[in-house]
Amino acid sequence: MTFATPYFLWLLLLVPLVGLWTWWRRRQEGGLQYSDVDPARHVPTSWRVRLQGLPAVLRMGALALGVVALARPQVHDVIRTTSAEGIDIMLVLDTSSSMRAEDFQPNRFEAARDVAGSFVEGRVSDRVGLIVFAAEAYTQVPLTLDYNFLQRMLERVTIGVVEDGTAVGTALATAVNRLKETDAQSKVVVLLTDGRNNRGEIDPATAAEIASSIGVRVYAIGVGASDASQSMPSTHLEQQTGEGGVDEEMLRSVASTTGGRYFSASSKEALQRIYAEIDEMETTDVDERVYTDKQEWYPWALGPALALVFLEIGLSTTVFRRFP
Repeated sequence: MTFATPYFLWLLLLVPLVGLWTWWRRRQEGGLQYSDVDPARHVPTSWRVRLQGLPAVLRMGALALGVVALARPQVHDVIRTTSAEGIDIMLVLDTSSSMRAEDFQPNRFEAARDVAGSFVEGRVSDRVGLIVFAAEAYTQVPLTLDYNFLQRMLERVTIGVVEDGTAVGTALATAVNRLKETDAQSKVVVLLTDGRNNRGEIDPATAAEIASSIGVRVYAIGVGASDASQSMPSTHLEQQTGEGGVDEEMLRSVASTTGGRYFSASSKEALQRIYAEIDEMETTDVDERVYTDKQEWYPWALGPALALVFLEIGLSTTVFRRFP
């Protein structure tokens, strides 16, 4: 409860002053004088005498309630509505055998999956999907607002489910295909890979042009230290010497074509910073509107105040009427 005109509450200080003034005035009033009052000393005190101060109490109560009514007590019924126009994000994760390299802790794939999971936790009203790829690409999770389901499916992603290779163009085209029919004003692909496009029928440049034509931005992330091949078991080397490593030129071109950015990550910490930067660039505007319904409660104070006034007048002129 609040008061529309709370400064009137200062008038409550007058209530005890009115009480003191009433008591002082009654002390100053004269009465009938009798030569002998001894016979009346043993007469029981009547209820009228005991309650002779009741009109004054009623008057003070009426004054206090009247002041509260002047202050206009109000009850606010507040309704908050929050709406947000989310963005559509497709996460594209490389699951080729080279992602087992241990230059990240515990390895590239585990680090990339953990950081992607943290990125999903920070979304509010954005639809997020997941594409995984190696020699082929497939949709692990379509665009969804069920982040718990997405997290569970992300945890189930493993290396070796599909034939080994790095089909960057196919993976990007699959993600773009998932975004082409959506109504979101902002469409984003976060592409993470540690290799070069060596499989698939679609060239990354072609996929980037398609993405650009439908307004999809691509943030490309190349992962791996320069000496990553030394940290990777020889049985998992995806490509021969001279063909491995991140194709930074290709990823930069893809990102530039779509209006996105290219990032290079050589550690899990760097990867976390990159996702945080993408998160800042792809924020969702949240519109919060507050509707307040005010109910005036001054009648609940004014009504009893008037009732007390009429009761005080009635008692003062009848039961508690004084002579002279």
